Amino acid sequence: MSTIFFKGGTLINGKGGYIEDAGVLIQQDVIVQAGKASEITVAAEARVEELDGKIIMPGLIDAHLHLVGARTPNMVAASIIPSEILMGRALNDTKKMINAGITSVRDVGSHIAVHVRNLIKEGEFNGPRIKTSYQMLSQTGGHGDLHMLPAQFNKYGHICDGIAECSKAARTMFRQGADFIKVCASGGVLSEKDDPRSPQFTIDELKAIVYEAEAAGSYVAAHAQSTVGIKNALIAGVKTIEHGVLIDDEGIELMLKADAILVPTMTITHLIVTHGSRMGLPEATLQKAILLNNAHNQNMQKAYRAGVKIAMGTDLMGVTPIEHGQHAMELSLLVSEIGLSPMEAIIAATRTAAEACAMQDSIGTIEAGKQADLLIVSHNPLHNIKVLEDCVNIEQVYVGGKRLK
Repeated sequence: MSTIFFKGGTLINGKGGYIEDAGVLIQQDVIVQAGKASEITVAAEARVEELDGKIIMPGLIDAHLHLVGARTPNMVAASIIPSEILMGRALNDTKKMINAGITSVRDVGSHIAVHVRNLIKEGEFNGPRIKTSYQMLSQTGGHGDLHMLPAQFNKYGHICDGIAECSKAARTMFRQGADFIKVCASGGVLSEKDDPRSPQFTIDELKAIVYEAEAAGSYVAAHAQSTVGIKNALIAGVKTIEHGVLIDDEGIELMLKADAILVPTMTITHLIVTHGSRMGLPEATLQKAILLNNAHNQNMQKAYRAGVKIAMGTDLMGVTPIEHGQHAMELSLLVSEIGLSPMEAIIAATRTAAEACAMQDSIGTIEAGKQADLLIVSHNPLHNIKVLEDCVNIEQVYVGGKRLK
């Protein structure tokens, strides 16, 4: 049995704990003990990793991204690229994630992510743990509908209208290998013909989707930017609200009552506002992003102060400048724009993100019985959260006890 003892560094355990002169003992893929190094008994055959002056912390979890293999923000153009090409690119993107300290991801809309997930599970490739929704569910003309293409060419969204179609669509996603359901409960920014301020799907349609997910032992994540769309999704019983841009006080109360998780995705908004023009995005799309940016920041601050659970998610797609590998930008934005402390941001990217992925029993914290998904970092992110944005500072990455960097 392979046994490794990480000795002498500072432990950030993902639960808010901070232990100096720490030790973490792992056997094969599981954490056996974590705490003061002097209090852990280590077998003679264990390999000892001396970490004096370094940080050991849980692997980071991106709870909202798209593993699509596209290299263009134009989803129409991406739709005609052969899936084999997209798969190759996506597998390269998983290398960028590992290099950035991302050990688990939740893909919220991709027809190829299920296959990338399976290849990694089979051991054909190394990469992060992947949970995927397969395609995202959209009403006709909704955020997941590529309006300018015939419906049969839409690889990224699955169109459904009415309770019966919504139920069948959810069942179809699980049939295709989805781990959970992603639904578009409002319009969006990157979709050209709908408005992020508009709700999509009725409450009864959303309830039908939630019912099917729960019947399958899973849950629903809702793209929800509009005020009404957020509340409709929460009333229907979704587990996570993605973006949440125009959430109001009533929506915040509904989140608290339901113990729902908010995934703000500050990174995508920041990058679109900052670099959208050189991405070749339509002017209408850029204006939507700019219009919503200030409201997004203010409403996320309000939700955070109210005590809403926040999980890290970037909405990165692999397209320049929203390419994979810069996931820790979200942590910096959670601190600078929303007001989280560095420790709270790390919890958002570990324990709470694991909960958003329904993986809290196996990953997200460094404690006995959890999977050994670990980072060794050269500088302390509690002193400067931007340390995690520079991949050079992330010296070692382990997924299930296996060193991938």
